[in-house]
Amino acid sequence: MDHIFGTLATDELKLLDHRVALRGLHHAHDIEPLDPVPDQPVTLTVRIGSDIDADHVAIYYTTDDSNPIGSRGQATNGTALFMSKVKTVWDSLAWSFVHHYQATVPAQRENTVVRYIISAWGENGDEIYADYPDIQAMTERAAAAHFMGITPSDDVLVSPYLHEFNYHVDRFKPPEWSKGAIIYHIFVDRFYPGDDVEWKTPENLMGFYGGTLWGVRDKLDYIQDLGATCLWLSPIFVSESHHGYDALDYYNVAEHLGGNDALKALIVAAHERGIRVLLDFACNHISNDHKIFQDALNNPDSQYRNWFTFNDSEIGYRTFFGVANLPELNVRNADAKAWMIDIARYWLREFDVDGYRLDYAHGCGPDFWTDFRKACREVKADCLTFGEIVESPDRQIKYYGRLDGALDFQAADILRKRYGWGSISQAEFENFSDGLRAFFPDDFVLPTFVDNHDMDRFLFIANGDKSKLRAAATRQFQMAGIPIIYYGTEVGLNQEYGTGDEGWGLEVSRLPMLWGDAQDTDLLAFYKSLIEERNTRAGK
Repeated sequence: MDHIFGTLATDELKLLDHRVALRGLHHAHDIEPLDPVPDQPVTLTVRIGSDIDADHVAIYYTTDDSNPIGSRGQATNGTALFMSKVKTVWDSLAWSFVHHYQATVPAQRENTVVRYIISAWGENGDEIYADYPDIQAMTERAAAAHFMGITPSDDVLVSPYLHEFNYHVDRFKPPEWSKGAIIYHIFVDRFYPGDDVEWKTPENLMGFYGGTLWGVRDKLDYIQDLGATCLWLSPIFVSESHHGYDALDYYNVAEHLGGNDALKALIVAAHERGIRVLLDFACNHISNDHKIFQDALNNPDSQYRNWFTFNDSEIGYRTFFGVANLPELNVRNADAKAWMIDIARYWLREFDVDGYRLDYAHGCGPDFWTDFRKACREVKADCLTFGEIVESPDRQIKYYGRLDGALDFQAADILRKRYGWGSISQAEFENFSDGLRAFFPDDFVLPTFVDNHDMDRFLFIANGDKSKLRAAATRQFQMAGIPIIYYGTEVGLNQEYGTGDEGWGLEVSRLPMLWGDAQDTDLLAFYKSLIEERNTRAGK
């Protein structure tokens, strides 16, 4: 079976998520339309479980970018609206009735950010605010127990910050250049060390092999000849790891990758060839050795203390799936959110990057990305932002209007099941594929892939059968979403062990790129033909 690192990875986690979502008071960004345009009213829906004693529900909203404040139907900042019960439904898995309430916020002018909170109360009961309980915290906790064998504490179920929802009234669409893009995904340390530079020989796969941004620049002719029009670079910020998802300094490129000068040179050279450059950006978590986290950890009075969620768990703070060296940033804190957004603006402004692939975007939640994309578009109007959201389609679609798109994990799953594992029929594949096209709006970018750096390479699950890879790639390039090629897949790069094999991890799919005679030139020619055919169909 494939390794999928997310909150819904097992049937047990899916059931837990479903049941928690039908308890308490939940809004879960349920708005209609999902992406409001100017002069369009917006209907908000909340669900109240039978465990909550409440018969009054209200929203409190602002349109001047201030924080809404209100209680029991009275707004002290902003406007209050009472919600009306529209239906009661039964759910057998939760074995409970669930009550649905709605209210409609009036239409707003373009570039308005509507911020709102929601509360519910009974005549003699306590008042609670949506979303309670914290679904994401509970499912992340359960997923951490599944993946890491630990049990984070229960106190993360209630955030110290009131959940403030939002939406942006705009006419944003994905940039025009993205429609015909072919993305080439590069794990920088494993791609190419540079002309006349030898690979390093680390003791194990966790070490550094010596790939650099200078090396990527030296191979731009190869990338252009392949037909790729956009590079997705693995994290390049200062970090102690080969993967870079544990950033120590977001304002500088790691020296072992070439430093700031190498990134500038790469972007200039790529742009001269008409190739865009995306950075891999983790906003959800930072390194536990980052000076900001260390200050917060060791000083209870630190100005950064509330940038993180400290608790009584074995680790002592909320993390990315129980990984101790990846403390989660609390982006509900206004200063923490502003800090991370300023970083994104910096690389767009100073280095002319073309956008971001956003690591574990679901961790920050849809509301963070509303402000993130707005700020990025103010700096560079045609930047592209898409998230890693390893969740169900009904949850991914909540990011429509907040990000330009999301990586299509559902497409990857069925491509691998049909053509790699052979576990579903062609009819099942086509039916599911048709459902994906019908479910998501046409202007929500869904980049497709058959493998990436967090899963076994396709050739590994196909037992080295390149005819299966050709079949999967052919169908991938027929899909509407932007095709992504993970470095080396196009020349037959494989792995010896599986990510789930004892003693091995995700690093097994991150071996150094094949060059020269080691490449399968027939397979490379096949990928070039797929890109040419796709361009022909698009009229390019």
